[in-house]
Amino acid sequence: MIKLKIKYIGEREIDTPNSYKIFMDVIPNKIYEVLSIEKGFYRIVDESEEDYLYPPEKFEIVDNSPPAHIVA
Repeated sequence: MIKLKIKYIGEREIDTPNSYKIFMDVIPNKIYEVLSIEKGFYRIVDESEEDYLYPPEKFEIVDNSPPAHIVA
């Protein structure tokens, strides 16, 4: 089980080589929980409320502590 929280450090609006603008469904400085890591990309639920893969260089890890064990 992955317990990894990341903060988006990229821009919401991205220029493409053909002069179009792409608006990302992640918010700068918002913290997201990683569902999985697939081929080096983070799978998160973004503002569209769907899960998508995002490149790790656009995020900063804010919490990667192991899950707490339950003691009975």
